[in-house]
Amino acid sequence: MKRNTLLWILAFVITIFSAYYQRITGPTYPITGKITFAKSEFKYKLERSHSSSTNYKIQLAVPDEKVTGNVYWKRFKTDDEWAVVKMVRDGDKLVAEIPPQPPAGKIEYRVELFFDSNSILIPEERSVVLRFKGDVPSLILIPHIIFIFISMVFSVRSGLEYFNSNKNYNRLVSFTILFLIIGGFIFGPLVQYYAFGEWWTGFPFGIDLTDNKTLIALIFWLFAYYKMKRNENFEKWILIAAIVMLVVFLIPHSLLGSELDYSKVSR
Repeated sequence: MKRNTLLWILAFVITIFSAYYQRITGPTYPITGKITFAKSEFKYKLERSHSSSTNYKIQLAVPDEKVTGNVYWKRFKTDDEWAVVKMVRDGDKLVAEIPPQPPAGKIEYRVELFFDSNSILIPEERSVVLRFKGDVPSLILIPHIIFIFISMVFSVRSGLEYFNSNKNYNRLVSFTILFLIIGGFIFGPLVQYYAFGEWWTGFPFGIDLTDNKTLIALIFWLFAYYKMKRNENFEKWILIAAIVMLVVFLIPHSLLGSELDYSKVSR
């Protein structure tokens, strides 16, 4: 197999790994686990992101009809009293619903199960933070994901070109920047607007790391492109730009993302 083909395969594998790592370490990835209670083992999945257009439905597979449960929730970072929602049985499941919040609104919640005189909290350590978001049209969300993914593949491949025998950077770098701009600065703000009502929440308007890391990646790539066009020791800057983009895209998605200030919202 030719080295060029191997480098493309390696670029794709690295991109897949980074995207997966970013997803599972982010603050919107569901919390899952297992508990042993009432002489049975239960699996649970608690969401940390949900649409503002529907109630958030919590469902736990608990076949034992003697087990009951409550859900406790309140608006995040408020002095609200904890609301109690009694879980109702639907076949083998215990179900409860929490009303939706405005886009970027957050709640914290946890589940308590009861059996005879025993009870258990899920999760046991702390409550779960759930952020609500507006519905993003698929015609915007899907291209955003695709173009960001492609830009990442080209970015990694541009960096790997440093180790190629017959180097050809021009198209690799140009496509990296093109797809990054389309995915991160055209479709990205559209996704942000539909989800949270804001076009841009990074520098200089906010601290959203998703926006800021995209901006940092573009700045490094534009500088590398500038060096390449001037033929000024550009190879190391392309490698640096590729490493920077890989590092910033390993930062969990939605970290320090949009958050509604409930002190400015009437109940």
